[in-house]
Amino acid sequence: MYLGIESSCDDSALALFDSRTGVAAKALHSQIGTHRLYGGIVPDLASRDHMNAFVPLLENLFGQHSPDDVTGIAVTAGPGLASCLAIGVALARSLGLALGVPVVGVNHLRGHAFSPFIPLHEEDPGHFERNLQHYLPHLGLIVSGGNTLLFRMSSPGEIELLGQTLDDAAGEALDKGAKLLGMPYPGGPFIEKEALQGDPGRFAFPRGMARSGQPNFSFSGLKTSLRYKLEKMSDRELSRDLSDLCAGYQQAVVDALGNKTGMVLRRGTYRSLGLSGGVANNNCLRRSFRELGDRYSVPVFHARPVHTGDNAEMIAFAAFCDPAGTREPASEVAVIPNWGLVG
Repeated sequence: MYLGIESSCDDSALALFDSRTGVAAKALHSQIGTHRLYGGIVPDLASRDHMNAFVPLLENLFGQHSPDDVTGIAVTAGPGLASCLAIGVALARSLGLALGVPVVGVNHLRGHAFSPFIPLHEEDPGHFERNLQHYLPHLGLIVSGGNTLLFRMSSPGEIELLGQTLDDAAGEALDKGAKLLGMPYPGGPFIEKEALQGDPGRFAFPRGMARSGQPNFSFSGLKTSLRYKLEKMSDRELSRDLSDLCAGYQQAVVDALGNKTGMVLRRGTYRSLGLSGGVANNNCLRRSFRELGDRYSVPVFHARPVHTGDNAEMIAFAAFCDPAGTREPASEVAVIPNWGLVG
């Protein structure tokens, strides 16, 4: 059983993953309320909050399961905020010494890559491992506030980066757009909620790099386009047209992600399609990927909503599945804030 520890940004998370029975327990502390006051993540506040949160989380987790059940510890070593990562790694080292179990550092992005396949306790935990060849090669999209990455997984240890954003990440574009519209942080869910009442075709927004022929993304022009529109609108017009603006802006992000993913599906042979990361919780995007899967006759694996954000389940699961995305032992591994998906 792996104890997973995640502290790459503003979520303090622990989880127990049993290779025989799946996710056995989890505990999470979110800092959204703290950082919403500042309109974004404040690293010093985030690291301090991690220090305060982990002891109660451990007490919660080990109130459900004995520490003696833990046979290994998996901790996010990067990428992420250096001060936040350091808290998780220090905790992992301490627990490793106290419990006498090995510790591995896990790549956070590769945790997201595997997250659509995390089995739950009531499911068959060996499903992914036994049927892996059936789903490979796998095309996955990680889409979050900090990353937009398109990758090919040929085996659990062999992941190839195919495309990425050249400027803003998709989640960052949604959050910045929401801020321009006067919505609180994080703004993506607020845009999605408002967009339900809007017409996505009423306002024209650009689809970045639509004609480039390359599987890369760009969202900075989208944000600029929204700002120019708002500069020409009165407060009354903004209030009247808010739903349509949100619907059009969100649709531009979804189309950009779907168009590039579809282009790669057309050009290659894949046996499954995956969607993960914080923005993967957006229902419009999930629907778009289901349609892509139907169009190209491949099964689609969405990360469950509880696994789309930063979570410890995916860190523990990746340590179980991914020989190339871990560094062992963690006591000899420095925090790697810029650790890439394949680097």
